[in-house]
Amino acid sequence: MNSILSFVKISAFKTGLGCLVFFWIPVMAISQNIPKKYIAYHVSDSITIDGEGIETAWQNADWTDDFIDIEGEKIPKFQTHVKMLWDENYLYFYAELKESHIWADIEERDAVIFYNNDFEIFMDPDGDTQSYMEFEMNALNTVWDLLLVKAYREGGHAVDSWDIKGIKTAVKINGSLNDPTNEDISWVVEIAMPWEVLTENSISGKIPKNEFWRINFSRVNWDFELKDGKYSRKKDESGKFLPEYNWVWSPQGVINMHEPEHWGYVYFSDKSPGQLDTFQIPDGEFIRWKMYEIYRKQKAFKSETGSFARNLQQIDSERLEVKGRILAPSIEFHRAGWNVIIKSPFSQKTLIINQAGNFSILK
Repeated sequence: MNSILSFVKISAFKTGLGCLVFFWIPVMAISQNIPKKYIAYHVSDSITIDGEGIETAWQNADWTDDFIDIEGEKIPKFQTHVKMLWDENYLYFYAELKESHIWADIEERDAVIFYNNDFEIFMDPDGDTQSYMEFEMNALNTVWDLLLVKAYREGGHAVDSWDIKGIKTAVKINGSLNDPTNEDISWVVEIAMPWEVLTENSISGKIPKNEFWRINFSRVNWDFELKDGKYSRKKDESGKFLPEYNWVWSPQGVINMHEPEHWGYVYFSDKSPGQLDTFQIPDGEFIRWKMYEIYRKQKAFKSETGSFARNLQQIDSERLEVKGRILAPSIEFHRAGWNVIIKSPFSQKTLIINQAGNFSILK
């Protein structure tokens, strides 16, 4: 969803799996909401950031799946999709947002851009839901770039002073901007983000060649009203703004973009656009998703009872089923909180998630 002013809805579910003959063991089934994936190819030729997208590399790059409502249920009124490329200096984005009335009035950098219709990018290089980046942009080419060192849901605050230095952005309007006398077609954004800045927030500090990052895209869209020929967000009869629409690439399942474990997977292939590469989400990631389900259940349990569950049976999480494997997580409490621990049957490594949602791997 929109940036820091998010409304979180917590939901949980459980299923049962018959085991042996005499009793049932609760097992958390794999969620049907598997994150999207995309292959970003390497480009050798230069890319001009002008919103045109006429380079051969862009023409050969694939579009993502069309955006869907943030909860993954409704088809948006307007189509949105994105392309990505990369080279040794930049990570490139090219997004097309269909829109019948294109308008914007925010011109100050690092203002709350999502009070206009906007395009948003979220990136978590290490997939630990911490130290992630957010970028927003409107049709006036006004941007807001921010860093969350600590997850927002754990009380983290946006670092507005953080900038993607050297970023290049462009907007192309297929129609007219802020003109209510006609209907428009779309607006296109093209962006080049320097790796030098983005990799500062990854553990490796390196360009993820033939590796993946957790990334998602969001589009905030408002119903509008006209007054004296000017666009603004529409209000109801009581004078309150009508709620915005939140359309995303990889569905979150909740109205909250600040659950990075739901973001998509972008794999950075060293092959060129037009060549064929493949990417499968690693088996260990399926375990990671289930561990975040335990984390959310723990948060919900504390909200309901005032304390965390002391054992995983209390939140029906003592068994996990992941890709046909039955896993038995354990929970340990210590002075600083708690950890949930699982040994991966795929990598034989120990996976840990703590009370702050920090994910780590003991090698």
